[in-house]
Amino acid sequence: MLLTLVVIYLLVTIAIGLIAARRVKNSSDFAIAGRHLPLAMIVTTTFATWFGSETVLGIPAKFVNSGLGGVIEDPFGAGCCLILVGSFFAAKLYKMSLLTISDYYRERYGSKVEIICSLMIMVSYLGWVSAQVTALGLVFNVLSGGVITTSWGMLIGVISILAYTLFGGMWSVAVTDFIQMIILVVGLSILAVFAADLAGGADKVVALAISKDMFNFWPEPNLKDILFFVAAAITIMFGSIPQQDVFQRVMSANTEKAATHGPVIGGICYILFAFVPMFLVVSALIIMPEKAQSLISEDPQKVLPTLVIEHMPFVMQVLFFGALLSAIKSCASATLLAPSVTFTENIWRHLRPFQNDKQELKAMRITVLVFSAIVLTYAILMQGTPIYEMVSGAYQVTLVGAFIPLVFGLYWSRATTQGALLSIIFGLLAWLICVMTPIGEEFPAQIAGILAGLVAMLGGSFSPQLIQNRHEAHYRLAGGSS
Repeated sequence: MLLTLVVIYLLVTIAIGLIAARRVKNSSDFAIAGRHLPLAMIVTTTFATWFGSETVLGIPAKFVNSGLGGVIEDPFGAGCCLILVGSFFAAKLYKMSLLTISDYYRERYGSKVEIICSLMIMVSYLGWVSAQVTALGLVFNVLSGGVITTSWGMLIGVISILAYTLFGGMWSVAVTDFIQMIILVVGLSILAVFAADLAGGADKVVALAISKDMFNFWPEPNLKDILFFVAAAITIMFGSIPQQDVFQRVMSANTEKAATHGPVIGGICYILFAFVPMFLVVSALIIMPEKAQSLISEDPQKVLPTLVIEHMPFVMQVLFFGALLSAIKSCASATLLAPSVTFTENIWRHLRPFQNDKQELKAMRITVLVFSAIVLTYAILMQGTPIYEMVSGAYQVTLVGAFIPLVFGLYWSRATTQGALLSIIFGLLAWLICVMTPIGEEFPAQIAGILAGLVAMLGGSFSPQLIQNRHEAHYRLAGGSS
């Protein structure tokens, strides 16, 4: 019965998405909903951008093992990312009326930087989308009692998302996000109240978390631990700012106010509401202590589904899996759309420069389909990798390669194409050296990459002027003769 209701829910969301797809008339409608979304929908869709499988399953698993300090990357870094986007980036980018974030790199630095950044952005989505697909496979596997394998569950989940994203693009994503986030917030809130009652009161759950030092946030007072703490904090906080999914939500707003206020409100709501799944997993330690401890040591991502299935009534099970699927589908649909639009707009257009809008829209839809197949394959191959790790690792590429050129391009008029290219090259090179050698065990690869990118941007942007000054000085010393 539970599986049947879940299937019905999937069919309903598909229907809603297809109805919204009727508003798609051109590539702008598909990519950024024609810039027609009001503030309320920008809030829900930015909130939905982050509230995915890692929030419901990955963050609680990390929290019970490492405390608040272990989840600095997400939700704290992720929520702050949205707040920073709304505060410092949204207004400037919204005024430029661009279709993708890579369009900005082209306008500011030229096509070489555009293509390189587009490739980095696309690659970074593999881990993130795969985490959502993995979670979908896990849900169907649990609901069917193991009859549906995780791999088949992944396939079913991808098809259910493709059914409306392929046709409706950002319009379908935004409308389904709005509905799914209402279901998620209501469902998880009711579950938290019920779980607190089963555990003997919310005060007992909080007391247990305190007794186990789960609210320990700050790192040990030594340089190495502080550096790795900072590296974890900035991975999503900065690394997801130059990402297409966040940019799409900014550009989809119907006013500049909605573009700037929406991400800030969404980010704050995300940080606050991410504590609900953490509360639920701690309550599981009281409600089913032996089972919870066993699952934490084996696969902590299954603690919440097991708690709901084994200790809660049928209505609560429906609420939980409805909320979980809402979180996963809203996040997955957004992250399937973003890299597909980026490829079509910023790479395919260089190969086929004379496409009309109808051809571009068709290319976007084909790319969504192809990218979905790639993600499904990758997710199946990566089975066993923790969802939290898949998500957090996805942002390091854009952090070290694309963040510095974006910030300096917007806020430093002297930033040059040479500086941007050198920043990307040296940022990625320093990061790779740390990742692939023992250096990364002593010094965070993210910080090494972003520092190298910063130095390269400054050096590359100043050096042409220095060379010009040297030529002018030589010319004057030579008495004006060349």
